[in-house]
Amino acid sequence: MLAEYSQERGFTTRPFLSPPMQLVHRDLSAWMNGVVGMRAHIDPAGNIHGFYPGSSTDTPRLFIGSHLDTVPHAGAFDGILGVVLGVALLEMLNGERFPFSIELVGFSDEEGVRFGVPFIGSRAFAGTFDEDLLATLDRDGMSIADAIKAYGLDPEALAGAVVDGPAVGYIEFHIEQGPVLEALDLPLGVVDAIVGQTRVEVTFNGSAGHAGTTPMPARRDALAGAAEWIGAVEREARCTPGLVATVGCIKAVPGASNVIPGACATTLDVRHARDEVRAAAAARLAERAHEIAARRGLEFVWAPRLEQPAVSMDLSLVGALERAVRLAGAPVYRLSSGAGHDAMIVAARMPAAMLFLRSPGGISHHPDEAVLEHDVAVALETGRHVLHELVRDWS
Repeated sequence: MLAEYSQERGFTTRPFLSPPMQLVHRDLSAWMNGVVGMRAHIDPAGNIHGFYPGSSTDTPRLFIGSHLDTVPHAGAFDGILGVVLGVALLEMLNGERFPFSIELVGFSDEEGVRFGVPFIGSRAFAGTFDEDLLATLDRDGMSIADAIKAYGLDPEALAGAVVDGPAVGYIEFHIEQGPVLEALDLPLGVVDAIVGQTRVEVTFNGSAGHAGTTPMPARRDALAGAAEWIGAVEREARCTPGLVATVGCIKAVPGASNVIPGACATTLDVRHARDEVRAAAAARLAERAHEIAARRGLEFVWAPRLEQPAVSMDLSLVGALERAVRLAGAPVYRLSSGAGHDAMIVAARMPAAMLFLRSPGGISHHPDEAVLEHDVAVALETGRHVLHELVRDWS
């Protein structure tokens, strides 16, 4: 049902604070408010919270969460499954209380699709959101600040989205988005680390001209320069073990079949488990872009959008998850995440850990994305056990 709340008919496309997010918030709020003792609210960054009180007042909080936004033409489970699992877990408790309160968080943005800036929701939550980013524009010329206002929230109150008070930690349930667990025939995996990311917008600028009357030697074709550089990106990734590099978006201007492109904007995403390897690769790609632009008579702009170091998960929470997986009757397996997640942002504020669910076919960011009912049941059982494991740890 929630997957049907989308900007596009027949697909799940739900970027940051888009109209279909209102419907997701409505349904989740109704569900949360129906759980014994739970209260829902939306913070100034558009994150939805569901508070489940502990056995006494002023208890520390355990946070469980993930994101509600999607990439274009997404699957039904990336991100939002973790929020739904969290609400279902609290519903299963039937009012049982713990020496800590539990707070569900559905982050408004993790993918960064609308504004090219990922983790808006979790960065606001962790207190690491740079308010200068409020002026960032989407393709329609609307700023982040205006999008927050249009949603009925106050961008000047963003400080109210920052978590305060003592925290037990943060746990995120998420689909693996890869083939490892399926290849091993395992329902769950405990994440020990999340690889680092570099994201850059790279623009080549040349001169537009008539496709029929401009001789080849006289051309300053921005798209041709970008294409040469994109080939260099692939070669760099293929010759550096463990490195992945992606040019996911290309926009040629003016974009007519009979006009030489005068500008070409691209995106670059570079990831590696070791920050020094990732940084060195990104530097080489910047140098390569400079060399190509100079040789072709082009100019280029290298505009960093994200520099996220690799993040290790909290060993104590990882241990509690491993014990809970074992108690749920599943084998324990550790793996690192090649995808970025809100947990890597929240880890700057409190201990964080993640539990992956198997992705059939290793498919994600695609309408065919799926989960197995059995794996969801084991994940819920693991969640129930980890709460009691944390009671012992907290005591």
